[in-house]
Amino acid sequence: MSLNNVANSLQVRFQQRGAPSDLDEAIELYRAALALSPAGHSYQSVSLDNLANILQDRFEQRGALSDLDEAIELHRAALALCPPGHSDPSRSLNNLAITLRARFEQLGALSDLDEAIELHRAALALCPPGHSFRSSSLNNLANSLRDRFEQRGALSDLSEAIELLRAALVLTPPGHSLRSSSLNNLATNLQERFKQRGTLSDLSEAIELLRAALALCPPGHHFRSPSLDNLAIALRTKFERQGVSSDLKEAFSFYLQLSQASHPVTRGDLRAAKSWAASAEQLNHHSALVAYQTALKFLDQHVAVLASFSRHFDVVKEATSSIAMDAFSCSVRRSAITTAVELVEQGRAVFWAQLARFRTPLDELSASSDAGKALAEEFRQLSFTLRKVLDAIDVSPEDQSSQIRQLTVQWDGVISRIRMLPDFSRFLLPPLFSDLQKAAEDGPVIIVNSSRYSCDALIIMIDQDPVHVSLDITRAEVSELSSTFQSLTRHAGSSDHEMELNDIVSVLRELWDRIVGPILQVLRKIIPRGSRIWWCPTAEFTLLPLHAAGPYEPKSHNFPHFYISSYTPTLTALIRARQQASRDASVQHFVAIGQARPDGGKELPYVAAELDLVAQRVAPFLPFTSLADSHATVQGACEALRQKQWIHLACHGMPDRKQPFESSFAMRDGPLTIKNIIRTDLQNPEFAFLSACHTTVGDESSPDEAIHLAAAMQFSGFRSVIGSMWSVDDNVAGQIVSLFYANLVDDSGRLDCKRAAGALHKAVKTLRKTIPFEQQIVFVHIGV
Repeated sequence: MSLNNVANSLQVRFQQRGAPSDLDEAIELYRAALALSPAGHSYQSVSLDNLANILQDRFEQRGALSDLDEAIELHRAALALCPPGHSDPSRSLNNLAITLRARFEQLGALSDLDEAIELHRAALALCPPGHSFRSSSLNNLANSLRDRFEQRGALSDLSEAIELLRAALVLTPPGHSLRSSSLNNLATNLQERFKQRGTLSDLSEAIELLRAALALCPPGHHFRSPSLDNLAIALRTKFERQGVSSDLKEAFSFYLQLSQASHPVTRGDLRAAKSWAASAEQLNHHSALVAYQTALKFLDQHVAVLASFSRHFDVVKEATSSIAMDAFSCSVRRSAITTAVELVEQGRAVFWAQLARFRTPLDELSASSDAGKALAEEFRQLSFTLRKVLDAIDVSPEDQSSQIRQLTVQWDGVISRIRMLPDFSRFLLPPLFSDLQKAAEDGPVIIVNSSRYSCDALIIMIDQDPVHVSLDITRAEVSELSSTFQSLTRHAGSSDHEMELNDIVSVLRELWDRIVGPILQVLRKIIPRGSRIWWCPTAEFTLLPLHAAGPYEPKSHNFPHFYISSYTPTLTALIRARQQASRDASVQHFVAIGQARPDGGKELPYVAAELDLVAQRVAPFLPFTSLADSHATVQGACEALRQKQWIHLACHGMPDRKQPFESSFAMRDGPLTIKNIIRTDLQNPEFAFLSACHTTVGDESSPDEAIHLAAAMQFSGFRSVIGSMWSVDDNVAGQIVSLFYANLVDDSGRLDCKRAAGALHKAVKTLRKTIPFEQQIVFVHIGV
């Protein structure tokens, strides 16, 4: 039992201090203990329950559903070892019910909740007065009944829950380990009954119970943030009922304590900070901006390693939600313009931002001193090793938490030492506005933000403060406009469907009137016609063709008449692309990859002709390779990506809006996925033309994470990328491609990836009268 005992000690220490390393190590020890308890072993049931319970703890900390699903299966196995007449199956019944309830909270399946309630009733029946588990059984059944009340509205469930919780509290006197959670549980149920009946005594009792619960969670306690949030919510409710300002003042005094959190951050901390921000917004409280800053600080800490591998992307999505866009809006409304830029940058494209940390340029650090050189090498090696381990986890679900924990501790340690060096105090910290402003080095960057509180644009320039443009549109209207446009373009490029041209133009006119036109009025005062600008849209704006907006009236001009548009997912991505200029410009190779007959896909008849056109335009200027038909395989494409600096891909693009990391290019033997691309070690990549459908379309519920094929190419190192917003007609694509590469060659006879936006602009302008309208605006440029 020694493994179980050590693991239990680590689990207790985690519950007191919240250190993730204790949690991971305890899980490993419990796994080892289970492995030593084969079928029939007297301790097998205990080992199954122990491992399941701590996996649920880790789920509560990090939110990975795989931990919860495994816990449920382990608890079922433990319960199966408790046949009728077993001395004490109540613990196993309770444990399985708790995990089922947790899964119900995540997925909403009422069957999980109903099963949990039946199991809890069975467990309570086996725990008469005086039984050591009676208190926890009472609490557990009450919590499940409360959930059912919220789903079905039967007050009898809520009343029964409150009576059960009163009985449980009697059994957890001062000093009992479960007293804090018992106090919280009874209080939250009394608050709910107050909402239903309006009896003030319920709310007053809840507040007193929550004060007592908070007193049991001193600074550093892992449950302090949720306790602060619960008490603040109750006091705010009392203020709204009675109007006593001291209640509201006290509520926000508790929220402000969140910003001083000193323990390792959990989902509970992040939820509490979001709750604070929402309350501050609703009541127009002066602490709103501090609330967002705290929430984004917690976000950065919470998803730091989780964000690095794709199977935890759902956790990242839940954590990020709309927080960065709302923080931007809050900052703008409070005239904190540069703070708005910092916060929206910090909370978007979190997955790519974490990946980029592993690939941080270290030239300045290496050149700073001998200590800097040594630390740079140590950081490089650890980043490489940690990245490989995380990639392996994405491939195989095998638990490697021990190695990850060890490497992460070492990685964090090196970062701390680097920050102690002169001039490196902000190494890998979220960038300041003075850093982000460098994105506008070659032209203005326009952040177009959509929030439930306001929609705004900020024009970032290299040598002056950002200019704010208020947009006369709501987030709901942006979302509706985006949905309409997605519906219109769903079948674009297909010979089987006629595009509703008038409807598309109608959307572009509305974009012009309400978003792009007001921005253009400001731009015309700042930069001359024909200049380059970069769009940096957020939320549903990411799915709209801002570059193509216009009045579309006789004797009027649309946006492309005035400026050459590019896009960037974030300011940091654009800055990084500029910094990644090839170190050896003399070694440049071009590969054109075409797959006309992919595995299980529709044939593309014009791919071969497109590759020939690319060869004619490019071969005189760069060493050129063509990879087509049976040679255009997943492995062949990965090898080409690894070795060549210039890429042209002509094939089917296959977006997966539910599982965006499975979005792919269709090769002869299967899909070349985003996962394949980001695992490929590229050598000084420069430019990629993605002549494929939907390559800028990402996850449908979190467009701000920019998990799509074009972004994968950019974040993997390609400085300049051409992608598509919807379906591409492969016959028309060949015409655009031919003119594009002709325009890409500079006066000295060299291909220059910084000319890509202008080359695309000119190609489309030349073909304006000869190709379908939706194909004129389908391609967009991303990057330098």
